[in-house]
Amino acid sequence: MAGLTPGARRVLDAASTLFYQHGIHAVGVEAIAAEAGVTKRTLYDRFESKDNLVVAYLHQRHESWWARLEQRIADAEHPRVLAMFDAYAEELLPAQRGCAFLNAAGELPADHPAFAVIREHKRSVKTRLLTLLNAELPEIENAEALAEHLFLLLEGAVAHRGIEGSPPSLAKQARRIAQELLTQHAGKVL
Repeated sequence: MAGLTPGARRVLDAASTLFYQHGIHAVGVEAIAAEAGVTKRTLYDRFESKDNLVVAYLHQRHESWWARLEQRIADAEHPRVLAMFDAYAEELLPAQRGCAFLNAAGELPADHPAFAVIREHKRSVKTRLLTLLNAELPEIENAEALAEHLFLLLEGAVAHRGIEGSPPSLAKQARRIAQELLTQHAGKVL
């Protein structure tokens, strides 16, 4: 996130690590301030509330993840929709707790300001799948339904990682299933 002071950056970095490792509710502002090497007053001066800090954490996570995803897509061979599965498999290697957005959704009430960030992140993933399908495989009928199926495959793989801490083999298996679905719908081997 651009425009953060050095103190705000330290707070956000510390919060990001702690929220992901331990959960949003389990981490208090005292622990975040201590980890960042700032006072609680500095934390509140920069973010006003823990809720705002959670919003910033999820925004930052989306922005950094999205940049890596877009780079992978840009570098991928046709059909690039499969690059999304590769990105998820790669992201799952260090992600012992699964998806930060699913974890946050499980902790936060639907009216929490960060929930809008969670919804937008997931909507963006599904929309990107549909955009890639339409651009590269225009012969596919009902691309929206296929994008929904592919999205559910991705989500299932990452959610399962958070439950079992299993290796990214589920994301790779989801990729194989996605490739089979694409082949079936496109009427040609991909």
